[in-house]
Amino acid sequence: MMTQVNPVPGVDTGKPFPLGLNVQDSGVNFAVYSPHAHQIDVCFFDEQDNETERFALPARTGDIWHGFREQVSPGQRYGFRVHGPFEPQNGFWFNPNKVILDPYTQELSGPIEPNLNVFAHDLKVQGDIIMDTRDNAAFIPKGRVPQQRYFEWTADRPHISWRETIIYEVHPKGFTQTLQDVPEELRGTYLGLAHPAAIKHLTRLGVTTVELMPCFAFMPEHRITELGLTNYWGYNPALFLAPEPRYAHKDAVQEFKILVNALHEAGIEIVLDVVYNHTAESGMLGPVLSNKGLHAREFYRYHNGDYTHHIDNSGCGNSVNSDHPYTLKLILDSMRHWMTEFRVDGFRFDLAASLGREKWDFSPDAAFFKSIMQDPILSTGKMIAEPWDIGRHGYQLGNFPENWYECNDKFRDTVRRFWRGDEGVTGDFATRLMGSNDVFHKGTTRFSSSVNYVAYHDGFTLHDLVSYNHRHNEANKEHNLDGHGNNLSYNYGVEGETDDPVINKRRQQQKRNFIATLMVSQGAVHFLGGDEFGRTQKGNNNAYCQDNDISWVHWQGRDTQLETFTQQMIALRKSSSLFNDLILQNQQGFQSPFSSDEVHWYRPDGKPMEIRDWHNPQTRAFGMLLSTNVEDPIKNLHQCDEYYLVLFNASTHDLDCTLPCNPISGWHVLCDTARNDGLLPEEPQMVKGEVSLLAQSVVVLGRAHRN
Repeated sequence: MMTQVNPVPGVDTGKPFPLGLNVQDSGVNFAVYSPHAHQIDVCFFDEQDNETERFALPARTGDIWHGFREQVSPGQRYGFRVHGPFEPQNGFWFNPNKVILDPYTQELSGPIEPNLNVFAHDLKVQGDIIMDTRDNAAFIPKGRVPQQRYFEWTADRPHISWRETIIYEVHPKGFTQTLQDVPEELRGTYLGLAHPAAIKHLTRLGVTTVELMPCFAFMPEHRITELGLTNYWGYNPALFLAPEPRYAHKDAVQEFKILVNALHEAGIEIVLDVVYNHTAESGMLGPVLSNKGLHAREFYRYHNGDYTHHIDNSGCGNSVNSDHPYTLKLILDSMRHWMTEFRVDGFRFDLAASLGREKWDFSPDAAFFKSIMQDPILSTGKMIAEPWDIGRHGYQLGNFPENWYECNDKFRDTVRRFWRGDEGVTGDFATRLMGSNDVFHKGTTRFSSSVNYVAYHDGFTLHDLVSYNHRHNEANKEHNLDGHGNNLSYNYGVEGETDDPVINKRRQQQKRNFIATLMVSQGAVHFLGGDEFGRTQKGNNNAYCQDNDISWVHWQGRDTQLETFTQQMIALRKSSSLFNDLILQNQQGFQSPFSSDEVHWYRPDGKPMEIRDWHNPQTRAFGMLLSTNVEDPIKNLHQCDEYYLVLFNASTHDLDCTLPCNPISGWHVLCDTARNDGLLPEEPQMVKGEVSLLAQSVVVLGRAHRN
């Protein structure tokens, strides 16, 4: 039932849908969910943030307040003042002295900066939580009524299959902040990433999909701001629909579209790293920016109805309650907005296990997953889970729905241990190469939905992985206690940078080993931007607060040989149907890595691997033969359209490997990480019978090209 308050000239009752504001020819409709509010005022501001008009939403339908205001100009700044009880102990934070942002804000007038005025309670009063009566209008940006801009989309979505996907992770600022081929005023912006110089690098490298670190409007935490730092990564969202204005040259909305269109013109997808599991409003005594000032009790999770204690599955002070219908609707509306208004191709969900929690625990049948699956828009996008949070039963690798891919930390850790030289991990290493089929059992064909990676933004870069034994996070001002303590890294004799040519040669070879391993693995591939040319964070494995030289990608003096090797390995992966998403037929477990007609395992002496070989802790070298469905490759390899023999040697000594089979045309050497800086010679190299596998190296042999 709809109720009305006294009418205001130029303001009508409007409609309770859609939520947020809806621009029409004659004005704007506002609809706001706030079940416990007594009144919601819409406030208009001029360009200097002076309040010019205030009117109460005149109607309420159920828990939604709504009203229609005639003749509202595009770009008009607005915010809400909400009247109701100020009872924080009961989850009510209504304070009309504070302008709060519409949760459905699509554009912001500027970035949200931390300041004491965004708190609804008086910080000067110790003990009791009392209302802060100071007006905050001058200290918080405002939403903008969207302008009806025309944008000409000149490219369709690439629609790249999962089998072909090679993800490349970049920060929207740090990737181009020092790229001199980009005009200085555009560096570190959406337009900088859309610049032909940046696009050229991506296309030359051969990646198919850019994973962009968070672009939701966010606010840095007060704690790190007081330390003279900032939230560089952006994993502290305030709003779910508005693009972050910090990365804009002038117009965040228009420029983000330019970025997406430029990537699509180059045939590259864009996946957004999104944070729906928590917000910048933090815990009980955190700021009030948007949802907390409208419907805190519904939007966040609490312990057994105790509104003084947030459930914190994120480690950031609060957990968004995706089990509530309104909250779920906001998340889904946000996703649709980014896929329709901005045409992004999918999402990587930070701490995705939180979104699959119903009342308490995670379920792959949660309403969140079902809603995406049945949605005609969202169901077409790529969905990638960071498959854990820090709550009860939070580790859910392999348990997400069939159409979701999952970031596989088991691949990361096992591959690091194998190349570090740890004993007893060879069998597990082979299992990771095959898409971690011990973890992923999706679909009747048992395909792998693993996103394989060696390095992500949260951890060591590839260069630092082979240069440091320990984290070096002193610049974060947390006494070097933050960040992961078990990095499974190795410095090969010197902590950090060195002029020792022997150590540097070994480090370079290990970097090539990691890249080669990643590119011949089953599943999708994730690659950290800058790793292709040796980006370093100087040993900092948690650079979330470093918007500076530590985090930015440095283009000057980059390792062009490693970059060329990476291009070579990506091209090899893309040229084959056997290095990705292989469907394993006739699998045989035998307490060892899966074997099938497509995959066979061999010892360095050319004989098939046996159970005792896999369980021998000294086994650090083996061969993996991939081919198109042959039961006996010794006899039938010549019948296959393509086949590859990948030889791994994690030991510190050279091996003479007997090739288990020798096609008539011989083997082409397609990769050797230990020779010629991993680069292929101009003249194709052929081998038969035996190959010298140098210490700590990967050799890929393939079918010779037919004339």
